[in-house]
Amino acid sequence: MPPRARISKELILNAALRITCEEGFEAVNARSLAAALGCSTRPLFTCYPGMEQLKQDFLEHAFSVYLDYAQAWQRREREEPALVFPLSYIAFARQQPRLFEALFVRHMDLDMIRPEDFYREPGNGDRAADFARAVGLAPQQARAVFLDLFFYAHGMAVLTAAGKMTLEPSDARAMVRRMLEARVRRELEEDHDRPVSD
Repeated sequence: MPPRARISKELILNAALRITCEEGFEAVNARSLAAALGCSTRPLFTCYPGMEQLKQDFLEHAFSVYLDYAQAWQRREREEPALVFPLSYIAFARQQPRLFEALFVRHMDLDMIRPEDFYREPGNGDRAADFARAVGLAPQQARAVFLDLFFYAHGMAVLTAAGKMTLEPSDARAMVRRMLEARVRRELEEDHDRPVSD
């Protein structure tokens, strides 16, 4: 029976995660992974046919790390539901700037020709539906507000990850909350001003 391989896909992906968090995704290559795992590059290509597939698997793995982070943040912070997504996103950028950059700046898997294309991304429609219930808006109104909130939070998160803006969590919360309240108020006012059809 041949000896069992000690290098697995899981070990490789976790090594890529460590390298990305410490040095950035650009530092992930066959040599850096082999050095982190204490092996030659050969076992990497026993698990993967090439670096492109490895990097694609890594980005999926890294996104699951982000989702786990967001869920843990929600349980820990006990934030009001409408603010969980933007504030956990900004907090992730603050705590894991290089991983945030890899996932949500350089390799963001979101092709948006129009802003509404945001809702082609799996899960965003469900998040907007949860958001609608949390803020008490009709689904279409909530989708518009949620999209604006994403763009606002994304800008804050990118500046945070790049080290161009340093905000205390309480300041980030106050800013996001003000934006959310203004957008919800505007939607409600526009709804109130619409003529009633016969």
